[in-house]
Amino acid sequence: MFQKIKNLLTRRGSEPPFCSAIVPAAGSSQRMGGENKLLMSVGGVPVIARTLLALAGSERISELVVAVREEELLTVAEICKAYEIEKPLKLVTGGESRMASVLAALAECDSRAELIAVHDGARPLVTPEVIDAAIAKAEEVYAAAPAVPVKDTIKVAAQNVVQSTPDRSELFAVQTPQVFDAALLRAALQAAKEAGEPLTDDCAAVERLGKQVYLTAGSYENIKITTPEDLILAEAIWENRG
Repeated sequence: MFQKIKNLLTRRGSEPPFCSAIVPAAGSSQRMGGENKLLMSVGGVPVIARTLLALAGSERISELVVAVREEELLTVAEICKAYEIEKPLKLVTGGESRMASVLAALAECDSRAELIAVHDGARPLVTPEVIDAAIAKAEEVYAAAPAVPVKDTIKVAAQNVVQSTPDRSELFAVQTPQVFDAALLRAALQAAKEAGEPLTDDCAAVERLGKQVYLTAGSYENIKITTPEDLILAEAIWENRG
């Protein structure tokens, strides 16, 4: 607690903390039929380029570190050059899992990074407002993520038989960027790796350590492109933005 208060006092009246944005983008895109969804286009621009442009548009993000497949390093590098990403940017080889990719990128983050924002490469429609709200909250409480209330009724089932119906008012769909104190994220991911714990998001690693994650306002437009239907929806959202 003392260290947290000390950090807050040190930051007060000074420049915003250095925030590195990690973009895991080394997935297999199996649910897209094997074709790399990040190289597909939304509004005529590759998904990965839109994602990086959105992150670069936030004044709170200091650098971008992108984890991609080894065979696509050159392709992504050429895309970044073509779309003139105006933030310091590093490309690293990703791993076989999301956690491995995040850890690989984390190792290449600037040593000045106090905060780490982890954002899905397949969320190209994130807005500066969503990004900045999560970063600002993490600066205050060490771990934050955007989320939206679920719209559908959720059922818990086993072998296609309903076991329970959770209270929908308590359910949220968590998005990215998920933002953490840099030291906390490193410790959480390393502990999860050593325990062989499979994780679907980075908040889960922090939660394993008993740390609280605070939710900020997400957006229903901040969708993750996973299936062909998502790409159609992303196109519609982009067109609606004009």
